Amino acid sequence: MPLQRRILILVSAVVVLAAIGALAVVRASSRAEEKNRVQAGGPPITRGEVSLAPGAGDRRIVFRNMAWGPHRDELATAAAGAPEGPRTASGVSCLRFHAAAGTGVCLQTDKGGVQDGYKAVVLDARLNEVATRPLAGIPTRARVSPGGHLVAWTVFVGGDSYAGTNFSTRTSLLDLRTGTYDASLEDFTIHKDGKTYRNADVNFWGVTFAADERTFYATLATGGQTHLVRGDLAARTVTTVRENLECPSLSPDGTRLVFKKRVPGLPPDAPWRLYVLDLATMAEAPLAEERSVDDQVVWTDDKTVVYSLPGDFGADLYSLPADGGGAPARLMTSALAPAFLG
Repeated sequence: MPLQRRILILVSAVVVLAAIGALAVVRASSRAEEKNRVQAGGPPITRGEVSLAPGAGDRRIVFRNMAWGPHRDELATAAAGAPEGPRTASGVSCLRFHAAAGTGVCLQTDKGGVQDGYKAVVLDARLNEVATRPLAGIPTRARVSPGGHLVAWTVFVGGDSYAGTNFSTRTSLLDLRTGTYDASLEDFTIHKDGKTYRNADVNFWGVTFAADERTFYATLATGGQTHLVRGDLAARTVTTVRENLECPSLSPDGTRLVFKKRVPGLPPDAPWRLYVLDLATMAEAPLAEERSVDDQVVWTDDKTVVYSLPGDFGADLYSLPADGGGAPARLMTSALAPAFLG
């Protein structure tokens, strides 16, 4: 075979192999892009900008994405009017999250030390860190005040479930206006039954803030009982209001609290039902959810609350009328810790 023809065959072979290689790279890139877009257990998700700014476009939900895939545990957003529609992932991972008025709080794993721990990160509207505090235990609850000036979080420092009796919590408050940090609500003065109260077994959890950016409600546990307390941030006091209330959540109009309540006769590991308390009359009524809810609900407006229940990929979100009527409806699959913004 002439040398010129051999060279031509060799060059042709190299060109073909190069084309095959290029095609393989294109296909691999396409598969990677598809993998980045599709997640198991939820709608399609892509990386993009997530904002906590009020009034930034249509009403939206920002939440912890629980679907398996490259964006699991990241803060993501979806349209409030189409909660099961496409999601946008932020790249910021949180175990617990809440936001209001352009401020967010993200409780997350801290991988900066010799041994992994946890930290609370305060976020601005663009998800930039503005403050960080180490956490003494496992994150469980987080709240931002309606005006975005106050942040609270609760961690387990002993035990890992509210359902049992062998647990200890620590609840912290941070005032972003002054930088005042209260590492534990246990340092506040407790007024119980008209008297100043002290006990080594005191635990607090589940803070919810009023619109005046001073008043808050929370759960106090002591002596084997739980109590609703009303707190005064300026006076650094909490006052017991009612027994057997946990994880209260104040309605936007400030007139009602939805909470979980232990109901006698239910299983020890699933003891709660959701109730609503009218703060003017102190009358309470059950909501139309017959399953045990171990969550602090979020109000979407003055009529509806949203909460999590176990799902195939960790948790799903359900909505429910706050007047005791209607029926629960699944709002989002593979989602946790929502904040309704816009």
